[in-house]
Amino acid sequence: MRVLALLAALAFSATSALAAEEPSGCDKFKWSIERERAALTAPDLARLASGSEQAALPASAITLGLVVPSEAKLPSPPERAPKDGTFAGFTSVKSAKAGLYTISLSAGAWIDVIQDGHVLKPVAFSGATDCSGIRKTVKYQLSAQPFVLQISGARENAVAIAFLPVQ
Repeated sequence: MRVLALLAALAFSATSALAAEEPSGCDKFKWSIERERAALTAPDLARLASGSEQAALPASAITLGLVVPSEAKLPSPPERAPKDGTFAGFTSVKSAKAGLYTISLSAGAWIDVIQDGHVLKPVAFSGATDCSGIRKTVKYQLSAQPFVLQISGARENAVAIAFLPVQ
């Protein structure tokens, strides 16, 4: 009986810990997301296919089409292996001004930014569930070099993405 009680307590603790990692509501992001959320929910976002190349950072958010990971042909293995039943894709950007940027997603997925042959480590991350239009936002320090944005582990076959300079 004690073993069952202990297992139940551990299961509850694990569930609580997971819930604690996933805050709920738009007010739970670590910084203001108003600009990012407005960009992601704007009407008529440009739709890009996975593997598309952009001359420069897009002036507005985009919708990137995703495919099953085996068909995505990601340029670099994702830092986190995608689960079965998820989608992946990428876009490359030929030119960007150096600076600190937020890369925000409308839905949950893993982000990898590859620049100069290296996976960039995020400067900061914030995410929350139950916030219409935005699920996560990650800050990256980009240099004035081409880069590849890879998305993996998405549950849907498209995701809106906003690239915004930090103000």
